[in-house]
Amino acid sequence: MSARRRPPDLPHPPESPAPLAGVRVIDASRVLAGPYLAMLLGDLGADVVKIERPAGGDQTRAWGPPFVAGADGRQVSAYFLSINRNKRSLALDLKTAPGRAAFARLLAGADVLVENFLPGEWRRLGFRSHRFTGAHPRLVQVTVTGYGAAGPDTDRPAYDVVLQAESGLMSLTGPPAGEPVRVGVAIIDVLAALYGLAGTLAALRARDAPAGGRGRHVAVAMADAGAAFLAYAAQSYLADGRQPARLGSGHPNLTPYQAYAASDGWLVIGAGGEGLWRRLCAALERPELASDPRFATNAARVRHRAALDALLGAVIAARPVAAWLAILRRHGVPAAPPADLATAVAQARARGQVAALPPGAYGSLETIALPLLFGDRRPRPSRSPPALGEHTVEILTEAGLGAEKIRALLASGAAFAP
Repeated sequence: MSARRRPPDLPHPPESPAPLAGVRVIDASRVLAGPYLAMLLGDLGADVVKIERPAGGDQTRAWGPPFVAGADGRQVSAYFLSINRNKRSLALDLKTAPGRAAFARLLAGADVLVENFLPGEWRRLGFRSHRFTGAHPRLVQVTVTGYGAAGPDTDRPAYDVVLQAESGLMSLTGPPAGEPVRVGVAIIDVLAALYGLAGTLAALRARDAPAGGRGRHVAVAMADAGAAFLAYAAQSYLADGRQPARLGSGHPNLTPYQAYAASDGWLVIGAGGEGLWRRLCAALERPELASDPRFATNAARVRHRAALDALLGAVIAARPVAAWLAILRRHGVPAAPPADLATAVAQARARGQVAALPPGAYGSLETIALPLLFGDRRPRPSRSPPALGEHTVEILTEAGLGAEKIRALLASGAAFAP
């Protein structure tokens, strides 16, 4: 019998242009929600110009430690690096008339403007939506606010920890008693960015549709993003008017669906369904629990949560985490120990999500890349986070300003280049 011949290698298909190649974004935002939204547009291929104050730039440059030092010895925070890849930095003072005039030149060639100024501050600078609509009819303006553009809270500064409290999220997190607990990352900022990204892409799609042609003003309030994120928790309250209890790692609608203490550490188990519950009982060598009237259905288990937790806790505490993982995986029950950041990053690296940034102002760095594949390819970062004003002259030249005007901007302090 002859050996099977190996089929010839097929050529790898050529890489397609990035989805947003050719889209120009002006990022006039700072801190987290707006810059994260703009970075995602850059990850998808847009050319993103970040507008920063000449004096110090985006305030998150100083939000450390940890810090990373550039070739010139200047330090930048890891926080800033995490949300400003795939951008060029233009240091421009919008509080000056020459700075605003240069900004207007930039907008003339832009597709998207991202800004998160307080509404009152934006108006004092002389920027109003109808002016953008009239002067730049194809511009998609994306405004991120804390509490919306109207109402008594419109000019309140918005910070994630306060919005986590106000949104109701802290009423759902943490142990049953004690200090309210925030989610360990600035989740309201990130959610506002993700909702804003969806709105931006929809507005670009509408503008470029055959019957479109005009840009739209997309507004996302962080308070609204927090409310939307409540999802089934808010819907449950709307259904019966009850405040869910804080359950630590537990789930108000499902159990067992939480962390349990094994003999040498924590183990998180998610048996969110009747089939999984029966498999869990078999894995724990307690098959009789599956037919116990107190636990036979999810609704019954939720009603008898305390008794169930006591029974399962006693069984799981008898063996170490590794032993339980082997048993539960054999039975097809989802389970894992809580990972620290070293483990989580190593797992992301194994999936191909840790990407090397191109060498830049702060040396050779790595980042967690966009969690999307197009075909079988993940978009790779094309630019490292920029130094303050690194691209000022380049961008102003692209906008049509001559060398003399650029020198005047730099000399007046309305712009900055290192």
